[in-house]
Amino acid sequence: MAKAKGPKRPTRDEFELEELGERLVEAMQEKAELLLTIWAAEEQVRGVITELDSRTKKVHVEYMGNITKIPFLDIMKVDHAR
Repeated sequence: MAKAKGPKRPTRDEFELEELGERLVEAMQEKAELLLTIWAAEEQVRGVITELDSRTKKVHVEYMGNITKIPFLDIMKVDHAR
């Protein structure tokens, strides 16, 4: 039996992905608190980027002592937390 597929993640071009990567690197260097909109997640993820893991392609976000690892391609939008 074939596995049922859910909605597909929106595709983005290289320019959009490069711009997103640059914003994440800049935020990590500044230790800025962010709000990340994640594909297929009900709530935004809030925190400071502690690591950009190029091997696993995951972004490590820390908030109140908890670290969340988010696949880079699942990040749809980056906003500065207020």
